[in-house]
Amino acid sequence: MALGSGAIAPFHSVRYALRVLETVARFPGGVPEEEIGHELNLPPRQLAALLRMLRHEGYLRRLEDGAYLAGESLLLLGHGEGRRQIREEKLRQALDRLGQTVGAAVYIGRYTNGELTVPHFSATPERPAVHQWVDLRSAAHATAIGKCLLAQLDHAGREDHFSRHRTARLTSRTITDRRALLATLERQPATMPVLDLQEYAVGTLCAAVPLTAGASVGCLALSLPVGEAHRLREAAETLNEQAAPALLSLSL
Repeated sequence: MALGSGAIAPFHSVRYALRVLETVARFPGGVPEEEIGHELNLPPRQLAALLRMLRHEGYLRRLEDGAYLAGESLLLLGHGEGRRQIREEKLRQALDRLGQTVGAAVYIGRYTNGELTVPHFSATPERPAVHQWVDLRSAAHATAIGKCLLAQLDHAGREDHFSRHRTARLTSRTITDRRALLATLERQPATMPVLDLQEYAVGTLCAAVPLTAGASVGCLALSLPVGEAHRLREAAETLNEQAAPALLSLSL
């Protein structure tokens, strides 16, 4: 299931968004849009989209004369005591909006200290989260989140993970052959979503895309009931294309 041309857009968008914020920070009295574009050599259309996102997220504010200043969210990030709370709140808001957009439960997965974790997710009764009937740390081989994270590790990192976690059969669709799993992870293209087609839980489909902030290994994922399989491709594409606000929250 190939993604469209927007597959890597969020990562480029966040890189440029950070550069926009750096530029605005150098002009405490405000800087016009044209000057930002000149500083970063960005086309007007791309710059306008970045500025809209940054204003919507509260990182920038626009004066009546059109100049841009640091917004409340960016200013609050400068205060050490509230930095974590602000990042957590912005991330929660970004995930809630993303979940509403794709019509699915959405999750952020991380691979930290050799283990899979899901520190953040957004779900409602209308888009319920996956029932975790097996600890996800022991089910990386059978979940889209786990396979997406493992695909970002090097070969030694994957071997280390599988040396500590048995590839147990969770459903009739679970791939348990370690060599087959390693080969699949080696071939996983960065521009395609990783899928879990009822490998972890019967009746549930999942998709995950890399969400890398700095040197950390992360991913963004969604889950759908099997009855909505026809929406999986479109939802995965939207997840990838709309990942920028969540990635920006992790990067700041």
